[in-house]
Amino acid sequence: MVKVAVAQVGSVVFDTPATLVRVEALCREAAAGGARLVVFPEALLGGYPKGLTFGATVGNRTDEGRELFLRYTKAAIASPGPETEMLAGWARELNLHIVIGVVERDGGTLYCTSLLFTPDRGLRLKHRKLMPTASERLLWGLGDGSTMQVAETELGRIGMAICWENYMPLYRQHLYQQGVQLWCAPTVDMRETWRTSMRHIAYEGRCFVLSACQELTRADWPSDLQEAGGEIAGGSLIVSPRGQVLAGPAEGRQLLFAELDMDEIPRGKFDLDVAGHYNRPDVFDFRVR
Repeated sequence: MVKVAVAQVGSVVFDTPATLVRVEALCREAAAGGARLVVFPEALLGGYPKGLTFGATVGNRTDEGRELFLRYTKAAIASPGPETEMLAGWARELNLHIVIGVVERDGGTLYCTSLLFTPDRGLRLKHRKLMPTASERLLWGLGDGSTMQVAETELGRIGMAICWENYMPLYRQHLYQQGVQLWCAPTVDMRETWRTSMRHIAYEGRCFVLSACQELTRADWPSDLQEAGGEIAGGSLIVSPRGQVLAGPAEGRQLLFAELDMDEIPRGKFDLDVAGHYNRPDVFDFRVR
């Protein structure tokens, strides 16, 4: 059995040091509760600027919008960097695997990124969101095929799919082909349809799905943006390989815990293995660049 946790929490928007205080407290709470893995939401470090326009319309950007993007850039983190060293230290100290969504700054471009830390190796994987959704494309660059690995860990094979990447059938198949067992889904999608999709992915991939959504309130925004900034209502959950909800959907800020019987994965693949006996490679060709 593997005990895991999902953290439903929001950023202190544009204040990464204050957000890290929240992250450390939840890491310690998860470890004290016996969890070996904790999953945090999308864009937690750096912030998800829901509702902001950054002064952009088709063919036009305002000076005020550029100033807001400057604030956003300063809240982003480098990977590797000081913040990832802190996270690696907590993983090592607490014997905890950590998956966390960050806004990553690389040169002059920002990326929506998910990071995996393990107790023995620190920063183990970095995955950049392949396709930012809708207006996110104004803020974040596109990921590429170099950060799509599943990591073999002492807990099982961990993979990451950020928010609407979970709706990309070929990306899902790529993780299935790598034998993903612990599917980590950092998100800001709080809708009922998202929760249905999490159950579908768990059932389709015969894997455990750990979905962490932000819980963001007006109070988390700087005072000058509390009217413009949006809220996110959570709904995090943990799902078994046969689509059963083990914990959640969560309401309010909290940690969800669940005990995972990893033998449920081979039991489930008895009749459905979409990367094995339920695949038809003689009919379909799958190739990843």
